[in-house]
Amino acid sequence: MKREELVNYLDGLMTPGKFRDYCPNGLQVEGRSEISRIVAGVTASQALLDAAVERHADAILVHHGYFWKGEDGRVTGIRRKRLATLLAHDISLLAYHLPLDAHPELGNNAQLASRLGWIPEGRFGEQDIAWLGTLLEACNLTALAGKVARLLGREPMVIGEGSRPIRRIAWCSGGAQGYFEQAIALGVDAFMSGEISEQTVHLARESGVAYIAAGHHATERYGVEALAEHLAQRFGIRCEFVDLDNPV
Repeated sequence: MKREELVNYLDGLMTPGKFRDYCPNGLQVEGRSEISRIVAGVTASQALLDAAVERHADAILVHHGYFWKGEDGRVTGIRRKRLATLLAHDISLLAYHLPLDAHPELGNNAQLASRLGWIPEGRFGEQDIAWLGTLLEACNLTALAGKVARLLGREPMVIGEGSRPIRRIAWCSGGAQGYFEQAIALGVDAFMSGEISEQTVHLARESGVAYIAAGHHATERYGVEALAEHLAQRFGIRCEFVDLDNPV
């Protein structure tokens, strides 16, 4: 398919214009005009770029791309090597950040709910990024953390009593610990995000609301993977999700 066709479709699907984001969404680096093979991943690291080159990809699709607000814009060092790799191999880079967190079906939060058996009931937080809902079957915190660990393939950090009953839950992938106080005010039993901060521990202990920090990378794998699968099914192009280990 044509690069412009792919970009237009993704922009229509992800609706980046609805979000006040920290980076440009959509086509970030322009490569060849014909797209027949896509490599997808969470972050456009050098390792993912190298994997795309090895697979002769025409485009790379990620959640975390480049050109973040406030970062040094000079093309030197690591930034130079990454851009040089893309340009030398004529590979396009497409990135969708907040739009991929928020998408109602293919997004990170939607995919977490689907895979964990959570029933979404509402949204909250800035630009309605965070989600709110109930467990399909109530359980205690230990059982919930175990289910999260089995899905994500890593043990989450859990703050709270293991015997605490959990029914209502809020969640937001990535670095969303800042939404914890809002979740507490909504009357949930637990909140799950990717990251945790020092003050988060005190909020959990004093409020009695459990906190699960399941990993930034781990909680944001499934959105871009689902989006790649969607593109493969719709357009018949080869889309491979490459999951590069990240302990954070």
